[in-house]
Amino acid sequence: MAIIGIDLGTTNSLACIYRNGKVELIPNELGEYKTSSAVSVLENGAVLVGAAAKERLVSHPESTAASFKIWMGTEKTLALGGRRFKPEELSALVLRQLLEDARRYLGELVEEAVISVPAYFNDDQRCATKLAAQLAGLTVKRLINEPSAAALYHRYSTQSGDCQLMIVDFGGGTLDVSIVECFENIIEITAIAGDNRLGGDDIDRAIVAHFCKENGLTEEKLEPSLRASLYHQAEMAKIALSSAPAASLSLQQGEEQYSLVLTCDLLRQLCGPVFQKVRAVIGRAMKDRERAGRINDVILVGGSAQLAVFGDFLEELFGRRPHVAAGPDEIVALGVGLCAGIKERAEDLQDLVMTDVCPFSLGVSTYSYAGDRRPHMAVLIPRSSMLPASHQERFYTLHDNQTGLRFEIYQGEGYFASENLKLGELEVRVPPGPAGEQSALVTFTYDIDGILHVSAKSSGGDYRDRLILNPNLHLTQEEQDRAMERIQEIQLAAQGSQRDQLLLERALRLYTQLLGRERDMAARLICIWKDLMERGDRIGREKNYTQIKEQLDYLEARSQADPWDEDFWFDEAEEDGAEDEAEDETED
Repeated sequence: MAIIGIDLGTTNSLACIYRNGKVELIPNELGEYKTSSAVSVLENGAVLVGAAAKERLVSHPESTAASFKIWMGTEKTLALGGRRFKPEELSALVLRQLLEDARRYLGELVEEAVISVPAYFNDDQRCATKLAAQLAGLTVKRLINEPSAAALYHRYSTQSGDCQLMIVDFGGGTLDVSIVECFENIIEITAIAGDNRLGGDDIDRAIVAHFCKENGLTEEKLEPSLRASLYHQAEMAKIALSSAPAASLSLQQGEEQYSLVLTCDLLRQLCGPVFQKVRAVIGRAMKDRERAGRINDVILVGGSAQLAVFGDFLEELFGRRPHVAAGPDEIVALGVGLCAGIKERAEDLQDLVMTDVCPFSLGVSTYSYAGDRRPHMAVLIPRSSMLPASHQERFYTLHDNQTGLRFEIYQGEGYFASENLKLGELEVRVPPGPAGEQSALVTFTYDIDGILHVSAKSSGGDYRDRLILNPNLHLTQEEQDRAMERIQEIQLAAQGSQRDQLLLERALRLYTQLLGRERDMAARLICIWKDLMERGDRIGREKNYTQIKEQLDYLEARSQADPWDEDFWFDEAEEDGAEDEAEDETED
């Protein structure tokens, strides 16, 4: 029975294990380490997870979802294929796919997982992550902050000297910034800051908004498939600009053709509002750090951190170019894999020590005077306190003959209690007496696993204590059974292998994006491949896979080519020759 580490990401998710003295990424059925965090419901009710599902964002947007991690811990639901899903249910399907891949690869049962979360996830979001794991059939006792995991692996793999680092984790939907102190075998997180609704997806939205503005379009009025295609092109264009001076986007709506040439300067301009928010988060982390002193290096992790425009922005901010971590898409997963090894008490990791900090302040609601109508937050454990943390404070009665003190427990930074997230409450009895005579000593203890223990002892001797456990996670047995049954009823698509399904979905996406001869070519490829899959012709699929993939690569290049590039234009003979060659190469 193994313990694995999982990086449950907004865009991609990965699984990892520590065994035989090293951290090992777990490949999926496609032989890739990254599994797209996308879910799609097929016409027969089965569910696709991963790269094939991501392809359907363009061809079947009404039955496909991605980037649902940003809604974790909320009441939002998403409609897919006639069903409604909560974000944690969609995340559970991704986790279930990772779990199946891990069991297949390791050849043994997986009993437990350590899962990474954005450092700035609040209690609702962390509990939703644990619930997703529970629904997927995984036991999760430990969550680790994503930049903390990245810092752990960076230190472990580089064996650099004592230093103070800034880890900037900029992903598809979240931003986390951590200040890390490294001393001998100790990795100490001294401050964190973040934004759970800020990432590369915001850059895509800015590009799409500009495209629509320049072409006199309204995004909300675009057909779902056209809108999805535009977002796909925006993502490809921003990535292309890390190695090219310009990239183009185009859209065909009816007989109208719309286009935009995206240059590096224009992308930098569109990213301005996003990067200003990044700057504010970095500033907050710098202010909160426990120790002053020079930051020795800035390490970038996450998919969006690899964008050249982001590196340019940070170079202007810091006066030096930050380093993109080796394997920036994988470093968090590798760090979580190390955590799994530490949890399994791997002998060669026993000397490795990592501390973490509290992402949000924790406290109770309190009144300043008897007539006060709006309670404020009395902070017992400030944000960025090193974990485990414990603090006590005494609170007094406000009214004559008061017989009890009730403490509402909150998480957040707002002055007024109502501005923060309520976690629970606790009440103790006190003997009646004059206002201010009786009191209760309240103790908060917050452990490394993010579990808060609150106790209160009154001056009259009454004592109460409780673990503050989010009710959204701790369902009744009946509720848990119903939720588990609902998820287990959903069958992962089994029509052909993941590789075969991905090829079909890619062809379907290209069909929606192309026109004319190229669309006809995509249609023929779909027909051939679909027939081979439905007949269960494994030999035919093996014979044709490489040729069909090459033809889809050709169509992909055509769909992304710049119409103003002279190399784009083919004469009639060349185009006919390419199609004839494609048909001749395909065997059945």
